[in-house]
Amino acid sequence: MKRFATFLIAACAISAWASGMNDLESFVRNVKSGRADFTQVVTAPPRDGQVARSKTSSGTFEFARPGRFKFTYKKPFEQLIVADGQTVWLYDVDLNQVTARKQAQALGSTPAALIASSVDIKALQNDFNLADAADQDGLQWVLGSPKAKDNQLQSVRVGFRQNQLEKLEIVDTFGQKSVITFSGFQTNAVINPELFQFKPPAGADVVRQ
Repeated sequence: MKRFATFLIAACAISAWASGMNDLESFVRNVKSGRADFTQVVTAPPRDGQVARSKTSSGTFEFARPGRFKFTYKKPFEQLIVADGQTVWLYDVDLNQVTARKQAQALGSTPAALIASSVDIKALQNDFNLADAADQDGLQWVLGSPKAKDNQLQSVRVGFRQNQLEKLEIVDTFGQKSVITFSGFQTNAVINPELFQFKPPAGADVVRQ
């Protein structure tokens, strides 16, 4: 009986301390780099009573703080999103088109800032209102909303399982929802800095914004 009481007290203490905000703060502070596979499901809001349609894509993700990350979309179409610390590059392989934006202007209140760019929770709170959300699907969640009024992002939820990043749920101002699920996450992985360097392919149409 005494052992059970001790276990119960410990379990309550863990529950009291465990939260999505704690997980997010620990992730931002302690995880300096990482790589994972991802699956992304984008669902547009239904129109005129029609059933909502979803599109699924998948690929790999790498990042290194501060401010460097790479999404490599492999299916169903090849696409790259690379942030090198100065510029965010979007490369559509089929169109052979590159879009380049200054990173300081592109990332402030974006999901990428939540997981890859900021170096501490205070930096995130400059751009986001952050709060614990209810546990769901075995995950502990943080709900974030951008402070900037002109942001195209409505909200983002970040889900953790046992202190490990597992999901991002993003809703834009048009009601489109994007759910990114990470798997095989390797924290503090050794990543070659050259991975985040991007040079537009020969003949590609480059658009700078």
